Amino acid sequence: MQAEAHRGARSAPARVLESLVVVAVVAWILDVPRALGLNLFTEQLLLVVLGLVLALAFTGFPALRGADRPRVPPWDYAAAAVALGICAYAAARYDYLVTEVSMRPSDFIWMTTAVLLLVAEATRRVTGMMLIWYLAAGVAYALWGSLLPGPLAAQQITATRLATYLGMDTNALLGAPLHVVVTVVIPFIVLGQVIARAGGSEFFTDLAMAVMGRYRGGAAKVSVTGSALFGMISGSAVANVSAVGVVTIPLMTRAGFPPITAAAIEAVGSTGGQLVPPVMGAAAFLIAEYLQISYASVVVAAIIPALMYYASLFMQVDLSAAVHGISGTPRDRLPALRAVLRDGWHFLLPFAVIVVGLLGYGIEPEVTALLGTGVLAAACAIRPYRGRRLGFASLLDTVARAGAGVLDIVLICAAAGVLIGILNISGLAFGLTLHLVGLAGGNLLVLLAVTAAIGILLGLGLPTVGVYVLLATLVAPALVKLGVSPLAAHLFVMYFGMMSMVTPPVALAAYAAAAIARTDPSRTGWMAARIGWASYLVPFLFVYDPPLLMAAGWATIAWAVLTNLLGLWCGTIGVVGHFMAGVSGWRRGAFVLTGLALLFPAAQVRIGLALNLAGLAAAAALLWTGYRPRIERRA
Repeated sequence: MQAEAHRGARSAPARVLESLVVVAVVAWILDVPRALGLNLFTEQLLLVVLGLVLALAFTGFPALRGADRPRVPPWDYAAAAVALGICAYAAARYDYLVTEVSMRPSDFIWMTTAVLLLVAEATRRVTGMMLIWYLAAGVAYALWGSLLPGPLAAQQITATRLATYLGMDTNALLGAPLHVVVTVVIPFIVLGQVIARAGGSEFFTDLAMAVMGRYRGGAAKVSVTGSALFGMISGSAVANVSAVGVVTIPLMTRAGFPPITAAAIEAVGSTGGQLVPPVMGAAAFLIAEYLQISYASVVVAAIIPALMYYASLFMQVDLSAAVHGISGTPRDRLPALRAVLRDGWHFLLPFAVIVVGLLGYGIEPEVTALLGTGVLAAACAIRPYRGRRLGFASLLDTVARAGAGVLDIVLICAAAGVLIGILNISGLAFGLTLHLVGLAGGNLLVLLAVTAAIGILLGLGLPTVGVYVLLATLVAPALVKLGVSPLAAHLFVMYFGMMSMVTPPVALAAYAAAAIARTDPSRTGWMAARIGWASYLVPFLFVYDPPLLMAAGWATIAWAVLTNLLGLWCGTIGVVGHFMAGVSGWRRGAFVLTGLALLFPAAQVRIGLALNLAGLAAAAALLWTGYRPRIERRA
């Protein structure tokens, strides 16, 4: 949120630095250094980008967050210059420095210490204090944790060893989080900026209105559909709310939804965008990096969980609209689907390029992002959308804005890398895994519940990426130790990092939506948790039922999808208390029990298949009792 507020008017030097961030990354992906005869380490690129981002943070963000700063003070320029100078020197002499790290010369120690302090201060300015408190606690634990008794005691570490390890090792600051965000995520951020600048957010909103607007509760279904579509490119719940919610929240309130409900629906819909293939959020790229699998594998595994997330939300808003008698928007007030596609079909091109590139040709995701961006830029230069043509000057400005748009995610991942380094060098990651397994008593459900709670608690002050990095290091190994597949374990922790965006007491996506709806943020957060109740079940389902992650034959997958979607529908009918008419008394409880029977994992539990079959029979009977009066009236 703080970062977004500072992306307005920028000075010419800032625009140059922002552009250099993107240019450096694109040149690396296109292998320009090798074409020029330069054999560089990836860490050299990371240091260059980190230096540029640090300089932008110190010149663009005041020391006191939210303060009005008419001009940049000299000490901030000095900090920016020091950051640029140190990172440039480290990048230029990287091969020499890594050979000297074991000797730890004094200048090397001071350099790594300075980089760590600059990263901490820049992160504080851009994202707030919460991540800094985690860093401070981690450093304290690494230095003095050896004094603790029991299994959580740390290995004894000197301050000089800690500084050199955290500042230069590829398992710390220059580790996987920073590597992934710089080499993979930034190209997708550029793609998202180009889509938004050319009018893509309006196209996706119009597309959702044309497809869903005329149905019962159509305004809410437009919100859900539009948020899912735009969420594919934004990867940020708050950004999604800001882009789509300004249209859909007023649309829902005019249709008859209370402002709190409208804001909650938009918050839950926007949050799930981080789970929607083919782009998803930055955490999905980290999953591929951690597990050393292709990003396409993560995309394929996320398809059914994303479907279940939005299907459950769709069922909730549909039945809630029926309870409140909220009909759809008249067809003559909606855009025609044919006209929307005729005017904006080119916005679908980059997604086609990404899907075909990833799944059809096995192209690296960052390359598909650049290809998709190039195709879209060419199309938008030829075909204006609503009178908006993406010319060369606009494209250059969009690139600069993309450089500004990566500040928070780069700094968060740099700080997350430092945290991972602390966990590794102190031994806490290994010790906590054993401790959690022992604490759960070998019970997987208990450990999953504890993991979900930790993810939501961490999400009170961290974005999804930060939550995922911590849980992937601390908790995911414990889940794997109890028999969960590595991919399911990492998707589980990512999912609950995502759900913290709509879970009180601090639900950032709900708060952003409440600001648009001009309603109470706290009540909106609780309403979002209530509306998205079924979403909290989805990760437990795919952990216990591997076919939901495409880990089975097609017949088994189809059975799992059928029973789970039907189970979510029956459960939602029972919770809302409405089907074709009001549902009350024993029938309401019967719908809930039927839903639970259908949700039982047939693949893992011996009686699961029997419960699924019983649930199918019960669902058929219950649904027939709802349809029969309507059929008899027609007869």
